[in-house]
Amino acid sequence: MQKLAGPLNSFGDDASVVNRPVKRDVARRALAFAAPYRGQLLTFLMFVICSSAIAVISPLIYREIINRGILAGDVALVVKLAALIAALGLVDAGLQLVQSYFATRIGAAVVVAIRVKLFERIQLLPLTFFERIQTGALASRLANDAISVRSAFTDILSNAVGNAVSVVFVFAAIAFISWKIALAVLVLLPLFLLPARYWGRRIQVFTREGFEAGAALNGQMIERFNVAGVMLAKLYGRPDEDAREFERQARRLSRPFIQGTLHGRLFAVSLTLMASFATALVYGWGGALAARRTIDLGAVVATVSLLVRVYAPLAGLSNVQVSVMTALVAFKRMFDILDLEPTILDKAETQAIPPGPIELEFDHVDFSYPTSAELRFRGLEGISAPEKHPARNLLKDIDFVAPAGRFVALVGPSGAGKTTITQLIPRLYDVRAGAVRVNGVDVRDAALNELRARIGVVSQDAHFFHATVRANLLYARPDATEDELWSALHQAHMQDVVAGSPNGLDTMIGERGVRLSGGERQRLAIARLFLKAPDLVVLDEATAHLDSASEIELQEALERALVGRTAIAIAHRLSTVTKADQILVVQDGRIVQRGVHSELMRQPGVYADLCRQQFRA
Repeated sequence: MQKLAGPLNSFGDDASVVNRPVKRDVARRALAFAAPYRGQLLTFLMFVICSSAIAVISPLIYREIINRGILAGDVALVVKLAALIAALGLVDAGLQLVQSYFATRIGAAVVVAIRVKLFERIQLLPLTFFERIQTGALASRLANDAISVRSAFTDILSNAVGNAVSVVFVFAAIAFISWKIALAVLVLLPLFLLPARYWGRRIQVFTREGFEAGAALNGQMIERFNVAGVMLAKLYGRPDEDAREFERQARRLSRPFIQGTLHGRLFAVSLTLMASFATALVYGWGGALAARRTIDLGAVVATVSLLVRVYAPLAGLSNVQVSVMTALVAFKRMFDILDLEPTILDKAETQAIPPGPIELEFDHVDFSYPTSAELRFRGLEGISAPEKHPARNLLKDIDFVAPAGRFVALVGPSGAGKTTITQLIPRLYDVRAGAVRVNGVDVRDAALNELRARIGVVSQDAHFFHATVRANLLYARPDATEDELWSALHQAHMQDVVAGSPNGLDTMIGERGVRLSGGERQRLAIARLFLKAPDLVVLDEATAHLDSASEIELQEALERALVGRTAIAIAHRLSTVTKADQILVVQDGRIVQRGVHSELMRQPGVYADLCRQQFRA
């Protein structure tokens, strides 16, 4: 077993942790999420006041039991007052349950609200964000941090508010019995608050460190536990090394837990010690006053009982700083994502795309990927990939027109920029210069939902959700009928595969469609395209995973489906684009040749060379 790397408190001096204080506006923004629940909060406060009043009334009844019952020999009064205390206990138990219900319900509602906002914001972020961010760490902020917020928020409501009211009521009751004892207890109050002031900042450090370590551990699990990650580890023989890395991350997560537990225990012991001093003071001073007949015996017993009842609220209030810091750190981490500005949004006034077949135009387009500085990954540096290369134009002066209903092919060596060109059409990225137009409308002026509804894409590595065939197809068109689903499968030559499955359309296909073969996944993706029936089709090596016979069948099906539709196809198998109305040869981010197959074969250049190499093979 490996030893812990470094001393347990080594992270306590980590500048990345210590030098990132939580700003005050985080608390203001966090409270804004609770604003819609003002009515429930007021109801909760009413129950808290009632419960705190009962907590004060019971010790005062003890005083009457001793003075007017026991010392006076009135057994009947003792029994009545004892029954009253029992009844108040039942009422208080009910009030505590109601308080817990409201606190939990409000905390859960706040978490749902912030999770929804996070999900909505993440969906608006550019594709570049997801290419650079660690998925597991991002999921951790959406899941684990939100749970921490809920627990801390519930704890604050249950403890901070309730304890604050209880402390006020208890001190008022002690002052009513003896202002001298109340004054002495107030002098001891700072002894309860000082430990919280000392431990609060350290707990904040441990909390943030724990969040970051947990996010890293989640990221590793998500990367390693999907089918592709497991297969990679098995094929390359790296499970032992992965296990050691997991152990390292797990140990990193355990350090703040150990430190937090130790500091929390020290905190509790210090509070218990202060409570013992206060109890000794009341018994000693109060007993002396009772012996001199300055106060009655019942008052001493009631004061001690009240003081015992104030220990827990004071400890809770002292510990509130820990809960508040935990919540604020979690809120801060989630606000880091909410503060990211989406770079691709609809304009205030969008322009409708004229109906009918689509004409696509690239007007002298230049493009380079956004840099980290442009994306402003503040607060996400630990889970985002650093900038590896300086910004440079990947596409330079791309200029062509795909007439409505025509088939345009993009060919060229790998890394030439073909896929990047197709990603500009549905506005996954925005151009740096020039314009991409659909039916004469700049895609930046069109509504994103309308633009993407008119476009269908089949990529080489089609993605599927861990759901049924039906659910994955309906994602393209939620209102499709059963017959339309089967018709799309028939056109994609996938009908027999689905029909032969025990559950038909309700067959689970696994994460990313792992239960299907490569060819079946590709045919299902094409069926999804047929179901959507877009006006503009983008095919990125759509038949790459098919055998020759299946490829020919699907090519014929695609030709029939593409009649009247504009198609942009990326192809490395040049035999699939010989019938294209226009072939664009892309190299180093530029269009270096254009024309039909017969014309390009007569010209010396990239296309003829690629064709000769493939056909010779």
